[in-house]
Amino acid sequence: MISCTEFIMAYSELFKFLHERHGHAAVVKFWEGISDEFLWNLRDLVKAKGIQGMKEYWGHTLTEEGADCKVEATEDTFTIHMHRCPSVGILRRATHMQRYPDYCNHCDTLYRRIMEPLGFSYEIEYLDEQAGHCRVTIRKR
Repeated sequence: MISCTEFIMAYSELFKFLHERHGHAAVVKFWEGISDEFLWNLRDLVKAKGIQGMKEYWGHTLTEEGADCKVEATEDTFTIHMHRCPSVGILRRATHMQRYPDYCNHCDTLYRRIMEPLGFSYEIEYLDEQAGHCRVTIRKR
C-alpha cells in the first residue's frame, strides 16, 4: 500500500497550481471540498464517538504518517502537539521545489469544517511553520 506521505509534494504543487490559475480562494475551496466530500470517516467517527473517535482517527493517521507528536485527550478536550509535521519535513527536504506558502492552513480548513458543526471548538496554533510545529486543540462546547 502506498503511504499518504508519497503524495505530499503533489499536494503542495496542486495548491500552487490552483493559486496561480485561480487565486487563494480556489485553494481554500478545494480544501473545503476535501473536507466535505472525502473526510466522511473522521466525521462519522466524531459523530458516533466524540473525542474517542478523534483518538481513533488521528491515532491511525498520525502513526501512518510517522508524525513526531503527542496526543492528549480528556473527556472534554483533544489536543495534538505536533513537534515535527512529517509533511512539512518532506517539503523542507525537497530541494527541487518550494512548498506552497500557505500549506499548513489546509489542516485548519479541513478539520474545522468537521468539528465546529459537530459541537466542538477548533483552534490551531502555528508555533513554527518552517519546522512543522503546531498545536491543535479541540474542545466540546
